[in-house]
Order: sequence, then C-alpha cells, then structure tokens
Amino acid sequence: MDPLHAGTMTTTDYAINIALVLLVLVQVRDRRLDLRSLVLPVVAVIAAATYYLKGVPTVGHDVLLDIALGGAGLLLGAACAVTTRVWRAEDGFAHSRAGVVAALAWIAGVGGRLVFEEYSSHGGAGAITRFSVSHQISSSAAWVAALVIMALAEVLTRMVVLRVRGAMAPAPSVGARRSAAFTAARSDSRSVAS
Repeated sequence: MDPLHAGTMTTTDYAINIALVLLVLVQVRDRRLDLRSLVLPVVAVIAAATYYLKGVPTVGHDVLLDIALGGAGLLLGAACAVTTRVWRAEDGFAHSRAGVVAALAWIAGVGGRLVFEEYSSHGGAGAITRFSVSHQISSSAAWVAALVIMALAEVLTRMVVLRVRGAMAPAPSVGARRSAAFTAARSDSRSVAS
C-alpha cells in the first residue's frame, strides 16, 4: 500500500482487502448486535492498522489529508449504519441487517482504497507524487496513514452508530411477540405431524 513507490500489491495486501470486502457478506445477514459481532470488525481493523500503519506523519498538509480521508471514512461508515435495518428481536437483543445501500457504502470505502492502491502500483505513482508535491503532502507514509485512518473511521463510525441505534430500538410489541410465538408453534406442530 505504499503508493509513491513502484511495485505491486503483495498477496497479503490482496488478502486483507478481499477480507474487508467480504465483511459485507456478514453484514447482509440478520446478526445480533452482541459482543461477538463487535469483535470481528475490530480485530480486522486492528490487524490492518498494525500491518500498514508505521506512523502518522504531520509535515506540510499531512494532517489535512488525514482529516479529509478520515472524514470520508466517517461519512461512509455513517451512511452504512443509517441505511442498515436495526430492530430488537424476541431474544431481547438488537439485530441488524444491511441492505443494498449499506453494502454499497461499505464496498465504496474498501473499493476506493483498493483502486487507489492499484492505481499507485500500476502507473499512477507519478501523478500521486505530483499531487503530493503541489499540495505539500510529505511522503507515501502520509498517504498510507490517511488511508488507514479512513478505514478506521469507517468501521468505528458504523459500529458506534449501529450500537446506538440498537440501544434505542424498541422492544417488540406484545402482538408481535404473540404472532411470532403462534407462527413458531404452528411450524413446530407441522414438523411433528410430518
């Protein structure tokens, strides 16, 4: 992910990016907003940050780049979270299921970073260098840090907003609970009769 140096992405780079894109598959299923659903995205982001982040340069306009890409990550994470369906289920836990818009917001963030990596590795390094010089961005390490900050902001914002929405989700109504119990009982009686 070193955008200003010639070279290609490593197998590890591809594996990390593919894993982050595949996290969208987990999000489109009904999942309980419990500790287990919190661990996977946190571990994935910590692993990526540990692998890529070697420091956060603060020379020139590096901090502005961090703020800009961090803000983009925040917006994508919020878009993903607010377009995800959240409800409180019969088990008492909040549940979530991402829809098309939420999945597209997630893919836009991960995909945008992957496209930038590919562009920088396959002919775009000169243009990125010229942009960096004209905008006082100090080095490739500044780009790496800003892209990791973007990913962190996206994942953490999504997690926080979903947890807040889950905490605010109302308990199912008595009628909904009776209907669910009736449906479950009817399904059980059908399977016994078969």
